[in-house]
Amino acid sequence: MSSLGRSSAMIAAGTLASRVLGLVRSIVLVTVIGGAATAAGDAFTNANQLPNNIYMVISTGILTAVLVPQIVKWSAREDGGNAHISKLITLGAVLLAGVALLAMALAWPLVWIYSSRFSPEQLTLAVLFAYWCLPQIFFYGMFALLGETLNARGVFAPYAWAPIVNNVVSIAGFLGLLWAYGGDRVALADWQHPDGSWDLLRIGLLGGIATLGIVAQTAVLVLFWRRTGLSIRPDFHWRGIGLRAVGKLAGWTFLMMLIGQALSAYQQTLLSGASSQGPASTTWFNAWLVFMLPYSVIVLSIGTPYFTRLSEHAAAGRDDDVRADIGRAIRTLGVLCVLAAAAVIVAAAPAARIFNNSRDDALAAAPVLIGFLIGLVPLAVQFVVQRTFYAYGDTRTPFWFTVFQAVVAAALATVSFLVFSTDERLPFLGAAIAAGQSISSLAQVILASWLLRRRLGPLGMGGSLRALLRFTVAALPAAAAGYGVYLLTGGADGWMLAEKLPAVLGCAVIGAVVALVYVLALAVLRAPELKAITQLLRGRLRR
Repeated sequence: MSSLGRSSAMIAAGTLASRVLGLVRSIVLVTVIGGAATAAGDAFTNANQLPNNIYMVISTGILTAVLVPQIVKWSAREDGGNAHISKLITLGAVLLAGVALLAMALAWPLVWIYSSRFSPEQLTLAVLFAYWCLPQIFFYGMFALLGETLNARGVFAPYAWAPIVNNVVSIAGFLGLLWAYGGDRVALADWQHPDGSWDLLRIGLLGGIATLGIVAQTAVLVLFWRRTGLSIRPDFHWRGIGLRAVGKLAGWTFLMMLIGQALSAYQQTLLSGASSQGPASTTWFNAWLVFMLPYSVIVLSIGTPYFTRLSEHAAAGRDDDVRADIGRAIRTLGVLCVLAAAAVIVAAAPAARIFNNSRDDALAAAPVLIGFLIGLVPLAVQFVVQRTFYAYGDTRTPFWFTVFQAVVAAALATVSFLVFSTDERLPFLGAAIAAGQSISSLAQVILASWLLRRRLGPLGMGGSLRALLRFTVAALPAAAAGYGVYLLTGGADGWMLAEKLPAVLGCAVIGAVVALVYVLALAVLRAPELKAITQLLRGRLRR
């Protein structure tokens, strides 16, 4: 196997292992703080998500799209890039520490932006959690900066596998907290003493464990730093490392991320009013985590080689080959994404039970997961279309159709809030906003495809749409068979929703039935994609 093939397989394996352990981490955390309709859980979730949101605004796109090429270029210098990379890492550490300290000083307004409809007590609890979680900004940033430097120097494994350490540390810590306090007793009322003061020890333990995991994964990269061959020393002389050029290259990507975070803040603000009355922030992010598992494994893992080939053809000016690449990528990703969407939609209740502590909470959370899954196929097509623009060096057009998607999603979230904000409808607010997010993704991919057609001419989307329709026809009997298994085992009152381990088994059984019937249906329809995807998966599994 080639070095590139080994690296790709290693990264894919690390990503998959990290995602699976991330699911386990969320299962343990939900057992500690509760799932749907849990005020304390939503307070912690919003506070713990803040560092991610802030880090993504200041870093995502700049590191991967801009700094890695710069590091590769600096590495060709006589000193191997030591001088410039030392300046860069020193600058990054100073900026990240400053942002983390500023965020802690502004903890209250930052939490309020995402949780303005929390009760005063719940908002105070979220702010107390935020003081423990916001230092993660520094360690997230340093992890990405060190990791991308390792990647640029050809050391791929640590960056791909280090998040596993985060998950292991967090799982161990949360299990210890569960043993000390018990999941059923970690409710909002239990966080306050009779005199109205908060249990700062419990808050510190939960927030500290979450932050310790990020510290651990960053420390792993420091241990492997010697493999880069670089000797980094603090260097505060930052002139001459090309910051102005970096800013120009990353501008559109930064604005795109800013738009995405503004939309997320608006959705979370509307959703915060449902906390303690129905699925809210904790359910939302757990459902998103389940949704991202098939997206990561299918779209990111399988789609990336198509992007590499497409980029080569675009660079050579071979537009006909690019159009062929687009069709192949959509059909390959589509055949698997339709299967994944059908299987998880049918198994939504057992899947939700894994992340909730009761049958009723699982049934309330399942519609949120279904709302996200509606958008899995459009998001996969969007991946192909957006990266085609990137292959031609165009980051400006993706920014504008991302703005369009954000406007549509915000409008649908507003309508959902107006319709479902009454007490009896509030439990359905999360599902409605998630479905709106999926509909906005569909609108985005339609606009993006039209814009790409204006650039490249006819894309052959008719053939791709016919293939997606063929996959959907095959998925209908498969989904019916999977749902029949769910009903035969008792449905909402059956063993699949009794406990978390039976729920895992139930998901596996339903998934296997759906996959088997789906493959048989594709064979009956003589879908040419079936042979291609079988060969692709066989090659991936060998690696």
